Amino acid sequence: MDAETHDRAAGVLLGTAAGDALGAGYEFTHPSPETPIDMIGGGPFDWAPGQWTDDTAMAVVLAQAAGAPGTGIDADAVAAGFVRWWDSAPPDVGVQTSRVLSRRPGSAHEMRLVAMELDGRTGGNGSLMRTAPVALAYLRDEAGCLRAAGALSTLTHHDERAIQACRIWSGAMRRAVLGDGFAGVREYAGRIDPEYWLPLLDRAEQGTPAEFPENGWVVHALQTAWWAITHTPADGPEHLPRALELCVRAGGDTDTTAAIAGGLLGAVRGASAVPARWRALLHGYPGLTGEDLVALAARMVGAQ
Repeated sequence: MDAETHDRAAGVLLGTAAGDALGAGYEFTHPSPETPIDMIGGGPFDWAPGQWTDDTAMAVVLAQAAGAPGTGIDADAVAAGFVRWWDSAPPDVGVQTSRVLSRRPGSAHEMRLVAMELDGRTGGNGSLMRTAPVALAYLRDEAGCLRAAGALSTLTHHDERAIQACRIWSGAMRRAVLGDGFAGVREYAGRIDPEYWLPLLDRAEQGTPAEFPENGWVVHALQTAWWAITHTPADGPEHLPRALELCVRAGGDTDTTAAIAGGLLGAVRGASAVPARWRALLHGYPGLTGEDLVALAARMVGAQ
């Protein structure tokens, strides 16, 4: 694997964390065009500047549950890791995820059964926000990537659209790390359910966030991320920070939509596109830094 591919692989995790920490200070707001967007911390949960939220914390659990390169992710290890994270009393846990983890299931199978029992609105964005590591764990296994993205979603989010969104986004990040840019988003949307997803991508590319405002819902979250990526008039490394800023300006669930966008932007533009000042600030559960995420990504892909 050449240096550029390694950079893109590291960008998957680092971009996720950068978007997450950037959006954390603006969550549940709609910043005006004049509002500066920066890694300020604060927000409803009083994050420190550069601190990632539950989005990256749960993604780290997935990454740490990956075995040797090419062997995938152990779902039981993920389930146990989620419960350990829950037991650490994190300041922010999504409503749907909380309903599952509060039962402290003892295995992936038990966790899925709890998730399947949930009623009401179960199509939240909580599995899409953490799906980035799947692309790295299955970098040379397309079928395995799509299968695992869906299976790991069902630990907390059994909704069909959540499963599909995770497959689309994980598949796209995998393709991006391998050098195919952003093409995977429309490719996998077209494979998985073209009549549903392709018009939604069209709307994101042609419209405004006012057309998909409920971005706590997985579908609108994906549309918001794709809107920011496709509406940022920049190429090369500057695309990443500018698109993440635009994602935050869309408002709503800003840490999550920016984390989703950041994983794909990092997969295309690389960890080197994350501004050095942001990279130096990044930190979060379980006591890791941005540099630790780079090392974790390198361990996951190894010499595949």
